[in-house]
Amino acid sequence: ALEVVGVDQQTQMVAELDGSIMKCVRDQNGNHVIQKCIECVPQDRIQFIISAFYGQVVALSTHPYGCRVIQRVLEHCNDPNTQQIIMDEIMQSVCILAQDQYGNYVIQHVLEHGKPHERSAIISKLAGQIVKMSQQKFASNVVEKCLTFGGPDERQLLVNEMLGSTDENEPLQIMMKDPFGNYVVQKVLETCDDQSLELILSRIKVHLNALKRYTYGKHIVSRVEKLITTGERRIGLSTSFSSSSSS
Repeated sequence: ALEVVGVDQQTQMVAELDGSIMKCVRDQNGNHVIQKCIECVPQDRIQFIISAFYGQVVALSTHPYGCRVIQRVLEHCNDPNTQQIIMDEIMQSVCILAQDQYGNYVIQHVLEHGKPHERSAIISKLAGQIVKMSQQKFASNVVEKCLTFGGPDERQLLVNEMLGSTDENEPLQIMMKDPFGNYVVQKVLETCDDQSLELILSRIKVHLNALKRYTYGKHIVSRVEKLITTGERRIGLSTSFSSSSSS
């Protein structure tokens, strides 16, 4: 009904939800109605719904249904004041949300669809914890999104952190061996510039020989070999195209 009736009827219908917004959001059926309100009804008619979320954004983002509702708000509410309030609450808890089984989707949403300065703010808050985050099931997906949607400088910041400050490249070694971290390394190999790619590949290869000497599980060696193949395939593409293209 919300999809097809006019604004006046929408307003009447939505008014009946007043006082029960949170109850609906946390309900497996009700949350779909709240999402539909946010998608279909003009924002000036549902401000009481949006206002109910103020101060609750983190709690909702870490809820199986609430996280969907917050994503709808991010998509459809273009009132600057509303956006500011919602984003401020998200920004205060970026690291907590990134590691949460539901909150990570909200952070990924902002990285993918948010404004460049919002993306930069998230990346700078995660910086310094990239290796730790990469070893976590939910946060590792957030780190991958940072690499996919971050700008060249932001990406470089993350790559430098993964390489570490010594020739041992301890962070990279840890990540290559990790069940979640190795996917982040693969994403690095897909997204970094060619210069970084050759550097990282050479570092990975050094460690592969060491890995083979120790009795690490076969799966770790094959994981690292897969990383090398991923990277070399990309370099192979770039070298074969560079001769025929002007770049």
